[in-house]
Amino acid sequence: MIEYKPTGLIDRITLPICRVAMWGGMFIVAIIFFEVVSRYVFLSPTLWVNELSLWTAGMFYLFAGLYAMQQRSHIRILIVHCILPRWLRHCCDVLSLCLLFVFVFAVVWGGYDEAVSKLLNWERFGTAWNPPIPAIMKPLILLMLAAIFIQALSNLIFDWKNENIEHELDLEDSDPKNLDR
Repeated sequence: MIEYKPTGLIDRITLPICRVAMWGGMFIVAIIFFEVVSRYVFLSPTLWVNELSLWTAGMFYLFAGLYAMQQRSHIRILIVHCILPRWLRHCCDVLSLCLLFVFVFAVVWGGYDEAVSKLLNWERFGTAWNPPIPAIMKPLILLMLAAIFIQALSNLIFDWKNENIEHELDLEDSDPKNLDR
């Protein structure tokens, strides 16, 4: 995949954050490798690797959603979208943003009290290591959904202003001149 360059203030904020979050996968591999060596070589398993890998994977997944929205690699039927007249594409994009808003609003509305409660009570996971996974993940889910909506709004505004936008399909294209999008 060729990474889209930032197109506005929101992109310049979300892209570096998501790039840092991409290292979460390597971190998970490293700590699980540490666990395997500790358990099978030194016969001393850890209490914390399983929960930490779960915690990191959850955060990694949330940031991946934001990155997918920033890169416009979310689910969209480009073949149909590209053949539509410009006014109908705008209508579809606005409808899509409205549906995303309804979803984000419903999840935030329904989960806000629980997220605040878990954060204020610093709710823990309930295992031997007992990390505060619920206290951090529940509010982070709501924050990331809001960030995804803001990113989608930013994408819509940028796409609306620019007449000559090309959303290419992710095909095997090794032509170096297409790397400057």
